[in-house]
Amino acid sequence: METITTKNLAAKLAAFERILIMMEELRAKCPWDKKQTIETLRPLTIEETYELADAITDGDLAGVKEELGDIMLHIVFYAKIGEEKGAFDISSIIHDLCDKMVGRHPHIYGDVTVADEEEVKRNWEALKMKEGKKSVLEGVPKSLPAIIKALRIQEKSKQVGFEWDTTEQVLDKVKEELAELAEAIEIGNQEEIEKEFGDVLFSLVNYARFLNVDPENALEKTNKKFIARFQKMEEIIIAQHQKIQELSLAEMDAIWNEVKKDIR
Repeated sequence: METITTKNLAAKLAAFERILIMMEELRAKCPWDKKQTIETLRPLTIEETYELADAITDGDLAGVKEELGDIMLHIVFYAKIGEEKGAFDISSIIHDLCDKMVGRHPHIYGDVTVADEEEVKRNWEALKMKEGKKSVLEGVPKSLPAIIKALRIQEKSKQVGFEWDTTEQVLDKVKEELAELAEAIEIGNQEEIEKEFGDVLFSLVNYARFLNVDPENALEKTNKKFIARFQKMEEIIIAQHQKIQELSLAEMDAIWNEVKKDIR
């Protein structure tokens, strides 16, 4: 009986072979592809990753599929460049990844028993420390956007037990940080204001985590909602043969409130 792990395996291998052959052809024949380096691809890969994130946020599965294809192309591209340099190739990338996954999943490929997802995460961090990591936070990329970085820091520190017990405690911390921000504002020390504002944001990310909310995704949805409402307000103002720069805040606010009824 065909298993889920081997179903359509031949078709998947054929598809992967096709992209590998295509990369060989592009690297050999296309002037643009021939010129690319790991360094020149970097900003393009970042852009493609954000486009994937946008598609996920929008719930656009067709877009997710397209952007995953673009990222797959980049992975194969990096592998080809690595092969040319004698540093690595697609085979070594995949085998190293699989070896790492086997080592970090002893509950699947070994004799370790785990109770739940949280225990898997704790074991994961412990195994990484055995691999030579000096800090549980070492794997957090320095170039991550600040909100995502805060979330990853908190998730990783949780795995060694550095964690609040209840949601109420985290909310109290948010209120404490807001009070400290208000105090800094009253004093008028700009450096302290910035520091305390950062603490507020960090505590809000923590609170979001306890509410099972992705703070980056939540903020991006709010950004998209604001853009849609603001642009609709602009359309209404133009249709009324007015200029937004000439309206008072009260006039804009009246239109904004009407738009809010239509765009939730």
